[in-house]
Amino acid sequence: MSWETVIGLEIHVQLATKSKIFSAASTAYGAEPNTQACAIDLGMPGVLPVLNGEAVRMAVKFGLAVEARIAPRSVFARKNYFYPDLPKGYQISQYELPIVGLGHLDIHLDDGASRRIGITRAHLEEDAGKSLHEDFHGCSGIDLNRAGTPLLEIVSEPDLRSAREAVAYMKKIHALVRYLEICDGNMQEGSFRCDANVSVRPAGQTALGTRTELKNLNSFRFVERAINLEVERQIDVLEGGGSVVQETRLYDSARDETRSMRSKEEAFDYRYFPDPDLLPVILDEDYIEAVRETLPELPDARRERFMYEYGLSAYEADVLTASREMADYFEAAERASDGETRLTANWVMGDLMGALNKAGLDITESPVSAQMLGGMIRRIGDETISGKIAKQVFAAMWQGEGDADEIIEQKGLKQVTDSGAIEQIIDGILAANPQQLEQYRAGKEKLFGFFVGQVMKATQGKANPAQVNAILKQKLSSS
Repeated sequence: MSWETVIGLEIHVQLATKSKIFSAASTAYGAEPNTQACAIDLGMPGVLPVLNGEAVRMAVKFGLAVEARIAPRSVFARKNYFYPDLPKGYQISQYELPIVGLGHLDIHLDDGASRRIGITRAHLEEDAGKSLHEDFHGCSGIDLNRAGTPLLEIVSEPDLRSAREAVAYMKKIHALVRYLEICDGNMQEGSFRCDANVSVRPAGQTALGTRTELKNLNSFRFVERAINLEVERQIDVLEGGGSVVQETRLYDSARDETRSMRSKEEAFDYRYFPDPDLLPVILDEDYIEAVRETLPELPDARRERFMYEYGLSAYEADVLTASREMADYFEAAERASDGETRLTANWVMGDLMGALNKAGLDITESPVSAQMLGGMIRRIGDETISGKIAKQVFAAMWQGEGDADEIIEQKGLKQVTDSGAIEQIIDGILAANPQQLEQYRAGKEKLFGFFVGQVMKATQGKANPAQVNAILKQKLSSS
């Protein structure tokens, strides 16, 4: 039987506020356990939550970016459940009336295809604490620093049809929230994580199959692997005559398997009701339009502009707009290069990204600034140095030896462009290699590369390659 996969993602985005969603406690990462949880976060008697207005602004900003309906009135509710890292016994979230309604996001796949993925809603909520199982013998520790941290939970429609599409969608959301500067996107620190709802159904069937939820996936690789494993498992169960059980499952990367965690709860299990301590959030058109005016150029718009303005391919535009920082770097380098767009794109996607990946650095941590790279590319463009010499210059800039002009001057790397000097060197090489010259003129044209190599060796790689080729061809063709 042929099966179709149906996937919906719930992405949890930690908002980049300095304080928590209902208290003034810090959200800074890395503090000692339980040093950033105040009486409000702990739900002590008599305390009252106060909504963080910056969290509301960030949620609205996201909603506008995905062309969603912004609710003029949204309500916080209490989601009741017991867990040791939830000291209040409930989580404050939004249920029936979320702040962001229906929207959409377009994803671009490796084969060039595009798909529009619906966004059901995005709602504000507080995070729970964290259970610690390492370094404890026979018990668990509880760190409540994260309790009350503002989250935006982004729920997609079940529009995704493969793990590959799910990863593309997740990466697009990741890039978008960083463009909007509402989340740092740090997956290792838990700032960006995902739950995946996965089901399968016979191809052509419209009714959805029974879904399972894969909980707390915190890397793109884990999302893809966990979904593929779960799809295989569900198909095996169904083809074996069994039934898929609705449940929450965990992905164990060490064992490369998904396993049951608990039966899947429904909304009524949480006994949602409006939080009596929080007023409804009322947003008027003036507020929404004021937030709209703060939107940056969004990834899709920038991608299209890069293709139109710089003549880049769809693939190149995808790579160079994958993050706001990468796009900013490319444009700054292109300006500094005096319009050497093609060279700039090649250097950013090639040598620069290769060096960053090898060093495990982000573009924001590059030892070679955009201005430095653009300055070096400008010297390739005006033929001060060749592309080969530029690799030496780049390596020196990476090591902190200065900018391109300083390195070229200090190391004497200026390209030889004096045609008379190049011609004199070529004459000497031809005279010193009569046998190879005779063989070339007899039809062994592969020896052209030999002569070029001898010229470059004689000039320590500084001769202008185009001039060398032109003069050498002229000399070799004359009797």
